[in-house]
Amino acid sequence: MGYKVAVVGATGNVGREILQTLHERDFPVDEVVALASSRSAGAEVSFGEDDILKVQDLAKYDFKGTDIVLSSPGAKVSAEFSPKAAAAGAVVIDNTSHFRMDPDVPLVVPEVNPQAISGWRKKGIIANPNCSTIQMVVALKPLHDLATIRRVVVATYQSVSGAGKEGMDELFGQTRAIYVNDPVEKKKFTKQIAFNCIPHIDSFMDDGSTKEEWKMVVETKKILDPRIKVHATAVRVPVFIGHSEAVNIEFENPLSVEDARQALRRAPGVTVIDHRMDEGYVTPAEVTGEDAVFVSRIREDITVENGLAMWVVADNLRKGAALNAVQIAEVWAEKYAG
Repeated sequence: MGYKVAVVGATGNVGREILQTLHERDFPVDEVVALASSRSAGAEVSFGEDDILKVQDLAKYDFKGTDIVLSSPGAKVSAEFSPKAAAAGAVVIDNTSHFRMDPDVPLVVPEVNPQAISGWRKKGIIANPNCSTIQMVVALKPLHDLATIRRVVVATYQSVSGAGKEGMDELFGQTRAIYVNDPVEKKKFTKQIAFNCIPHIDSFMDDGSTKEEWKMVVETKKILDPRIKVHATAVRVPVFIGHSEAVNIEFENPLSVEDARQALRRAPGVTVIDHRMDEGYVTPAEVTGEDAVFVSRIREDITVENGLAMWVVADNLRKGAALNAVQIAEVWAEKYAG
């Protein structure tokens, strides 16, 4: 059985990656529809190497007869159109932040909590978590099962593609400007991103955290375990694609480095590359286009009892967004459709 699938936000970084991922994983489709704003209507996007889709105007599209909607257009647009698609009978897998903390909307990472998809009928919507949360909980899940995580402290090193095409263009433009001694222009980011790090992603909240940091806290609790305490510092770095995280974990029970390494090697969606030598670890430049969450630098954290530290890297456009959404669609189609 094939499905009629609509991709909302098809001209953006994530939308294009969703189309590519659907094709690569041979998702059972009879028809794929590319949707975006009226500004992009009439543009063309690729579905595989041979199929070219003409982008349709989201505001004029009738979702009746559509089985699955993979939505990544921005929170405000999703707030309006995802419920419309669900009301027309589609299951909506929403990649924006708008529905993630809605108690009636499952927040899903298939390697971690696939059973949560069963709640999709409440609103017809399944939420895709934040990119930085996804890769972290994939790595945390097997360790939590073994020794029960009490507390996580994470510092992220997030690529500019997390801010969309505008973020990537700004890094490129600023880097070029510095090399040719032109003025550096800031549009997308609050400070210069080229050759710099910015400890500020999304808006500031009353407690001094940014919304990106808050997302990691509350989403980890909803996906993995509400008892886990999380403290996050989210940093934008001058990398085009690939998020990295330095993760420190405190457990309820003892867990050796070797047991943790073996558990991670057995875990679905995780690749361990952890050799204590030059080049024995993974960096974002090496994970572009890869599906796995990569874990390196596994070691004891001697500052707490039952502590471990690790380095976690993933392609934020794939596992951090498009791939996770398609994996949700795959589980839904296999177990919950009909």
